[in-house]
Amino acid sequence: MATKKKTTATKASDFGRYVRWFWIGFLGILTSIALIFLLASWGLLGEMPDYTVLENPKTNLATEILSADGKTLGKYYFDDNRTPVDYNELPTHLIDALIATEDARYYKHAGIDAIGTMRAVVYMGSKGGASTISQQLARQLFIGVRSKKFDKYTQKIKEWVIATRLERQYTKEEIIAMYFNIYDFGNNADGIRSAAKIYFGKEPMELDVKESAMLVGMFKNSSLYNPRPHRNPKGTKNRRNVVLEQMFKYGYIDENVKDSLKLTELDLNYSPESHREGLATYFRAYLSDFMKQWIKDNPKPDGSKYSLYNDGLKIYTTLDSRMQQYAEDAVQQHMPKLQAEFDNQNTKERNPTKPFLDLKQVEIESLLKRSMRQSERWRHMKYDLGKTEEEIIASFDKPVQMEIFSWKGEIDTIMKPIDSMLYYKSFLHPGMMAMDPQTGHVKAWVGGMNYRHFQYDHVKQGKRQVGSTFKPFVYAAAMDELHLSPCDSLPRTPITIEAGRFGNPEPWTTRNSDGKYDGFQTLKSALANSTNTITARLMNQIGPQLVVDMAKKLGVEQKIDPVPAIALGTPDLSVYEMVAAYSTFANKGIYNTPVMVTRIEDKNGTVLYQVAPETKDVLSEEIAYVTVNLLEGVTQFGSGQRLRHNWAVNTPLYKEVVTGYPYEFDNPIAGKTGTTQNQSDGWFMGMVPNLVTGVWVGAEDRSVHFKRIDYGQGATMALPIWALFMRSCYADESLGISKDEFEAPADLSIRVNCNELPNPNTFTDEEDDLDNIIDF
Repeated sequence: MATKKKTTATKASDFGRYVRWFWIGFLGILTSIALIFLLASWGLLGEMPDYTVLENPKTNLATEILSADGKTLGKYYFDDNRTPVDYNELPTHLIDALIATEDARYYKHAGIDAIGTMRAVVYMGSKGGASTISQQLARQLFIGVRSKKFDKYTQKIKEWVIATRLERQYTKEEIIAMYFNIYDFGNNADGIRSAAKIYFGKEPMELDVKESAMLVGMFKNSSLYNPRPHRNPKGTKNRRNVVLEQMFKYGYIDENVKDSLKLTELDLNYSPESHREGLATYFRAYLSDFMKQWIKDNPKPDGSKYSLYNDGLKIYTTLDSRMQQYAEDAVQQHMPKLQAEFDNQNTKERNPTKPFLDLKQVEIESLLKRSMRQSERWRHMKYDLGKTEEEIIASFDKPVQMEIFSWKGEIDTIMKPIDSMLYYKSFLHPGMMAMDPQTGHVKAWVGGMNYRHFQYDHVKQGKRQVGSTFKPFVYAAAMDELHLSPCDSLPRTPITIEAGRFGNPEPWTTRNSDGKYDGFQTLKSALANSTNTITARLMNQIGPQLVVDMAKKLGVEQKIDPVPAIALGTPDLSVYEMVAAYSTFANKGIYNTPVMVTRIEDKNGTVLYQVAPETKDVLSEEIAYVTVNLLEGVTQFGSGQRLRHNWAVNTPLYKEVVTGYPYEFDNPIAGKTGTTQNQSDGWFMGMVPNLVTGVWVGAEDRSVHFKRIDYGQGATMALPIWALFMRSCYADESLGISKDEFEAPADLSIRVNCNELPNPNTFTDEEDDLDNIIDF
C-alpha cells in the first residue's frame, strides 16, 4: 500500500516537472522570438527602415505626360516605368483576385498570418507559404531577393517586423494599393497602371475579371509567367486559371463564370511603352528638351535638381489625344500612296540619278559625303571607336545586317550603309501641327512618319521654304498700310523691281505659273490663284522691310532678309511658326505664343509650373478679318477648292494618289496652298474659326522631288492630310470643331463681298467689268 502511494506521488512529481519544463520551454521560445524580433527591430540582423522611411518608401516613379483630355501620352523613365494609382482606382475584382490568391485572411491579421505560418511549419511549405500581402510588400520595398541560405531565416524575420510596422502605419486599403504599385510585371510594366496599359491597353479600372486574374497570377513570378508570344502564354493562362479557381473557392465568382472564363484566351493587347513608340512621339521628344531646360532653371527647394526619370512628375499638356490620333492617322493614310507614286515615277529607268533630280554626279557625291559626316554611324566610329576618316568611309561600302523602314512594315535585310542612305533619301516626309487660335493651345503635333527610324522633327526643328503660304503676310501688310479691299483690282502684267530699289542688288522680275498676264484681277482672286505679278506689285508699293516686320510681329523667329523676292515665299520657316502666324488672323489680330504645357506637378500634386499666356496685338480686328476673307477665296475658287463638294476631277492622279477624295466640305474654310521651286516643298495652311492647322510635305534633300507640278504641288502633297484630319475631327462631335462663319467686326468698313468674275481663272481687259481698279 505504501509502495503504491509512493508510485502515485512520484508520477505526480514527474508530471509537475514536465509541466514546469513545458512552460519554461514555451516561455523561453516566446522570449527568444520576442528577443529576435527586438534584435531585428534594433537592426542587429541587418539594416531596418525607420518610421520616416516607412512613411515615404523610396521608389522610382516615371514622369507622366498627360493630354488635355486626361489620357497618358507617354512617360519618361530609366528603369522603372511606374505611375502609382490610389486604391479607389482599382476594380473590386482585381482586389478580390489578389486576396483570394495571395492572402485569404488578409483582413483578419495584423501583418502575420498565424494559421498560415503554423501550416507552413507543419507541412514544410508543401501546402503553400505563409507570406501575407504585407510581408510581400515589405520584401519588395525594403528587403529584396535573398542571396544566401541563411538570409532565408533572417530576412523572414525582418519581413515579419516590417509587415507589422506597415500595418500600424497604413490602412489595409493603402497596403493593397502600394503592393499593386510596387510590383514589376515585366516588359517595362512597373506597377499595375503600366501593366494594364502595356498588356491590355487599359486603365486599371477598365480591366475585366479574366484580365485581373492574369495580372494577379503574375505575382507568383512575372519572369516565368510572361504572357507574350514566344515566352510563356500557356503557363500564364494556366496560372490565370488557378487564380480563377481561388476566386471561386472564396466566393468572389460563381462556378459558371469561373468555367466560362477558364476557356477564354489571354486576349492581350500588347502595347509596349517606349520613347520611340506610341502616340505623339515627336512631341514627346520636343517635350523632353523643354523639361530638361525647365529642370535646369527650376531646382528643388533644397537646391537639388528634379529628375525627369525618377521623381514622378506630371506634365499636363495641351495636346488632345483624339486629335493627335486623327492627325497621325491622316498621315498614315495619305503618305504611303503618295510615296508609292513618287517611287513609281522615280525608277532608275526614268531617273538615272535616283532619287535626286537635276544634280550632276559630283554634286551627288558631295551631298552623300556631307550626309555621311552627319550620320550616327560616323559619330560612333569616329568618337567612340577612334576610326580614321578613310576607315569610316570604307565602312559605308561594306554590307551589314540592318532593319529598314517601309510603309508595308519593317524589313530585315543586308545592305551597304551607303545604299541605305540613298534608300532613306527617297522618302517624302510630313510635318503637321494644329492649334486653337484663341488660346494658343497646340492640339496635334506630327513631326514625321516614324520616330524610330526618322528622329528629325518637321514641326519645330525643320525649316523649309514656304512658297505661296507667305503671300498672306504681304497682303496683310499691304492692306494695313494702303487701306486696300479684297475687291480692289490690279493688272496682271509683268513687273520688274529695278536694281537699287529696296537695296535690290539686281533687277527682279517675276512670272505667273499659268503664263497669263492680260487683264485685271481682284486681290481676292489673285491670292486664291497665287498670281505672282500682283503680289510683286504689292511688294513694290510697301517694300520688303514692312513685310519682314509683319512676319516678325506674327511670331516668325527666323531671320528674313528684306529683299523683294520674299514676296513669293523664299524664306525657310517651320510649320510651328506658320501655324502660330496664321492663328493671328483667325484670332482677330491677336498673336498667341503657342502653348504646349499648361502645368507641371510633383508626385504629391504640388504645382511646380503654371503657364502664363503670352499675347500681343499685331493687326486690327478689321485687317485680320479681311485677311481671313481673302484666304476663304482660296478654298472657294482657288488652289484649295478641291476641298469642296462641287469640285471633282476623275483623273488617275486623284484616284490613285489623293487619299479620301472627294472631301466635300461645305463649311467656311480659309486656307492657302504653297509650292516651292521644283516642287521641293508642298504646303497647306487651313483655318476654321477655332482651329488652325499647317501641313508640310517634302524630302530630306530639296533635290528629291516630283518632276511634275500636278503631283508636287501643295494641293496634292499636303492638302489631303489636312482634309483627312478635319474629316475625322468633324466626325467626332465631342471635339466641338467649328463649322461656323468667321466672325466679322461690328464696325467693318472695308468691302469684302466682291462681285467675282463668273470664272475666276479667266480675266478681263475691260475696266468696267471690275469695281475698283488700282494701278500702282
